[in-house]
Amino acid sequence: MTLVELLVVVAIVAALVALLLPAAQAAREAARRTACVNNLRHMGCALHGHLLAKRQFPVGCLEWKPGLGGANRCLAWSVFILPWLEEQGTADRLDLSQPFDAAANRSAAITGLRIFICPSADRVGWTVGGYGRSDYGGLAGERITSPNAPMKGPLVHETSFGQAQITDGLSKTIFVAECASGPWADGQWINGRNLYDQAFAINQPVPEDEIRSRHSGGAFGLVGDGAVQFLAETIDTRVLAAACTRARGESHETPW
Repeated sequence: MTLVELLVVVAIVAALVALLLPAAQAAREAARRTACVNNLRHMGCALHGHLLAKRQFPVGCLEWKPGLGGANRCLAWSVFILPWLEEQGTADRLDLSQPFDAAANRSAAITGLRIFICPSADRVGWTVGGYGRSDYGGLAGERITSPNAPMKGPLVHETSFGQAQITDGLSKTIFVAECASGPWADGQWINGRNLYDQAFAINQPVPEDEIRSRHSGGAFGLVGDGAVQFLAETIDTRVLAAACTRARGESHETPW
């Protein structure tokens, strides 16, 4: 093989690699998106398992508290669906009569559960702040159109709702969505503060808990009927606000 022929072969190989790398990256992200959607689908089945067993969806946060310590339990919605996520062993290790950060719950609370981790998230490791990480938060309402007081979402402090109380319709109400981009100190599956009320458009880099992801163009959300929808960055924020509430009677079309 002459030098010229060798250079031609090298150039062809380099061109092929340049063409294949973006395709390989796109394939990996497609697989990660599928895994993220599957996580949310399992959570949807678990929420409905809780609904069938208890006649209500789980409370968003039981005995909220602003930080660590104290007697309030601050247990998250995600704790109460563990048996329907095939995590009965983890649930059995929890003492739900005590706070999430109590010593009695430590061994279970530090466990990282794959179901709560988005493969595309820019966080690393299985824990956040020493507790099992969650890249998904419950929707407590919205602050786009008005203050979220009282809380307008389907997963709120101290109160559980039955299907009949989601009067906007299960298929039009977001229950859980990604918060998988940027820091999120409360992104822990046991911590009742893994709730948020949406105040901005999707994927905005704001210093608070919001719907955002590392997926291009939007983020995934779980609606009350168990379907997983892609929430595009281009959604009209008023329509997004309507989807974050359970019983406001808005007439907006759904954002998907």
